[in-house]
Amino acid sequence: MEVRGRDQVAGLPKTISLTSGEITEAMSEPLAAIIGVIRQTLEKTPPELAADIIDRGMVLSGGGAQLRNIDRLVTKETGARVRRRAAPGVRGAGRRPRAGKLRGHAPQLADRGQQQQLNAA
Repeated sequence: MEVRGRDQVAGLPKTISLTSGEITEAMSEPLAAIIGVIRQTLEKTPPELAADIIDRGMVLSGGGAQLRNIDRLVTKETGARVRRRAAPGVRGAGRRPRAGKLRGHAPQLADRGQQQQLNAA
């Protein structure tokens, strides 16, 4: 694979070739950190919710979810089924509701202060 970028020493554009082994080696530490955070989260999750996650699986999304075989790696390391979202990003979350739209939903908000913060925004 050819990768283009700026040479940090010369400051000029440069193209280099990388093997899949070199890429795997470079990604091993960040991937281990991702797996570690997933494990910590599962350990802190209440047992009934953790059981649902193990039974039903989890969905990886965003740019990291596009890494080849990350779903297999997370499944192997956690025992949970993992699916990747086909396209990165979240649909429908680009806009927040206007403050006036939230006023009628006060009983659904757990904290009155939360409602006031949302209405003030």
